[in-house]
Amino acid sequence: MMSETNWGRRKYRTTNWKAYNAALKARGDLSIWLDKDMQWLAPASGKRGRNQTFSDASIQFCLTIKCLFGLPLRQTLGLVQSLLKMAGLPWAAPDYSTVCRRQKGINVQVHYRPSGNGLHMLADSTGIKFLGEGEWKTKKHGAERRRQWCKVHLGIDAENMQIRAMVVTTNEVGDSPVAAGLLGQIPNHEIVASFTGDGAYDTKDVHEACHHRKAIPVIPPRKGARLRKGLAFAHRNEAVKACKKLGRTIWKRWSGYHRRSLVETKMNCLKRLGEKVMARTFERQVAELNVRASILNRFTELGTPQTVAVA
Repeated sequence: MMSETNWGRRKYRTTNWKAYNAALKARGDLSIWLDKDMQWLAPASGKRGRNQTFSDASIQFCLTIKCLFGLPLRQTLGLVQSLLKMAGLPWAAPDYSTVCRRQKGINVQVHYRPSGNGLHMLADSTGIKFLGEGEWKTKKHGAERRRQWCKVHLGIDAENMQIRAMVVTTNEVGDSPVAAGLLGQIPNHEIVASFTGDGAYDTKDVHEACHHRKAIPVIPPRKGARLRKGLAFAHRNEAVKACKKLGRTIWKRWSGYHRRSLVETKMNCLKRLGEKVMARTFERQVAELNVRASILNRFTELGTPQTVAVA
């Protein structure tokens, strides 16, 4: 792993190869996704009408296997049924129609480990391609090709690299309007120490959202930025003064802005699970992307490389 700055090129050495190697092997173990103690069938709701047969955990397990292997849904259900049989569990896999219907409104559980000394959130966004109407026409009739994208906004913990917040929007939505939504997904009892983002987050709404959560914004001011009045812009005004007096490069090194590259690494990991989403409707696309976030958090929980700088 290399990092290049104006002070020269630095080298890093991984110190926990044995544990990290074991974690990489564990990522291929299917048993980490199948918990024999999970509630496969849905509990009684106590409401009028027919009760659901399968729980949200069982539907999420099927979607997890689908995202892991990139299989069509019917093949995924066949694989799930074979896994249950090999595990000796007397459970039946949900049918195709049930999974399709439940995927639209499922509440995906994304497990994470809370940060110990306050959350240092790193935020960024990326585009994810999906199969739209224009591309279906291309396959069917050879019509003009039109690419369609949705936008994924991520907020990760700089300490343990786990995804803590995710918002999925259309590609017309910018980064700054979503910052408040990312911070709003963090529980109120948890301290948000800082919020790091690129220059697109240098807006009034973002600084006010950080001030509301008592988080320090680590956002480079735009070129030619001027000082603003108000307590919400106190940290921004300090950054503007530092950039003008010391230079933008020194401010980035002093403020720890370089940590933002970690969220770009997480974006690359998200796309390694698929350059595009397979779902057609927006609600199902959101569910599929949240399942990917759950998978990445589980991988991170198994183990990550620990590095130290060497001369």
